[in-house]
Amino acid sequence: MPCKAIATLACVHASHAISDDSPEGTARLMHLRTAITRLLWRALAVLCLLLGGVGIFLPVMPTVPFVLVAAWAAGRGWPALESWLVGHPCYGVHVRQWREGGFVPRKAKWAASIGMMGSAILLLFLPIPHAARIAVPLCMALVAVWLWSRPEPPTAAGDPAGPME
Repeated sequence: MPCKAIATLACVHASHAISDDSPEGTARLMHLRTAITRLLWRALAVLCLLLGGVGIFLPVMPTVPFVLVAAWAAGRGWPALESWLVGHPCYGVHVRQWREGGFVPRKAKWAASIGMMGSAILLLFLPIPHAARIAVPLCMALVAVWLWSRPEPPTAAGDPAGPME
């Protein structure tokens, strides 16, 4: 895992400063590694929340995938933030559905697909390299295929409207 690798490198660097091979010195290094790892998971969670926040105001930027990654990272380094995200009135349902079975509501699939299609069309009018005009829509098409392969949430008992959203 990247966070553990970075924390290990930081601890190796710190071990030169702490040349104490006693059990107390080893415990201090382990505590330092744990603290650095937790800090990196928290930084990833905050970065993803910020990117998700940008997605609220910028239509071509997704919000929910960043919230999902933020909840995942928070679960490894910030349990209070994870609990808040899981219980959030707007995004918590998406986190819970993803964790329960990788569920993606049909409405979200349509919104993402239409957004990607609009972005692909917009690329035709931008002064970008020809390779990008091919590669970016191809990547978006692969994401759309993967997204539509995800299961939809089960319907609530007695709900004629279909899948929960």
